[in-house]
Amino acid sequence: MRILIVEDDAALASGIARILDGEGHAVDVMATGEHAVLGARQESFGLVILDVGLPGIDGFEVLRRLRADGESAPVLVLTARDALDDRVRGLDLGADDYMAKPFAMPELAARVRALVRRSQAQTGPKIVHGPLVLDTLARRVQLSGAPLDLAAREWAVLEVLLARVEKIVSKEAIIQAVASWGEELTPNAIEVYVSRLRAKLDPAGVKIRTVRGFGYMLEEFKEKKAGQ
Repeated sequence: MRILIVEDDAALASGIARILDGEGHAVDVMATGEHAVLGARQESFGLVILDVGLPGIDGFEVLRRLRADGESAPVLVLTARDALDDRVRGLDLGADDYMAKPFAMPELAARVRALVRRSQAQTGPKIVHGPLVLDTLARRVQLSGAPLDLAAREWAVLEVLLARVEKIVSKEAIIQAVASWGEELTPNAIEVYVSRLRAKLDPAGVKIRTVRGFGYMLEEFKEKKAGQ
């Protein structure tokens, strides 16, 4: 999942990003509310971690603008203020959860996992493509009934392709979906991940086609007929 952290404390933001990156998420960090609102209008995020005490417009105003723009991603609000009025205000503006500083990183990671599970449960946790079953809730993959071991990047690329079966996805679009801002992820790296996926999926008949000059396409799965 792509997660946006909006936090002006660089050390805290870095610590949160490191924890979430270790759990396989693509993480972007913004230090101001203005940048966060603009970023959310340009990119799609699965979760937002939002500090209230930001320079410029505060976190409450960021949250108000996000919801006014139709942003439906879960929002976890962080604040040094533990007053009941602040918690109520955040929830009324559309926050999904609330943590007061200081907090323990393992608890934040657990809150994020809970919000991710809740969000994915609303859209259905399993993606089925022929013999391939991607369980986004349990973070497991099965191929022809057997567990399939995928690296975090391989998982992310496969998830992007599964969302657009029979449609061409450019390398640039894949990079945008799976990489954090400022992260150096090249088209050549995407070629490597796709090559590894092919080696694992081809034996079961799950085909990723290269469309030269455009990108990749996950073909519709077709059962082999007897004798083929």
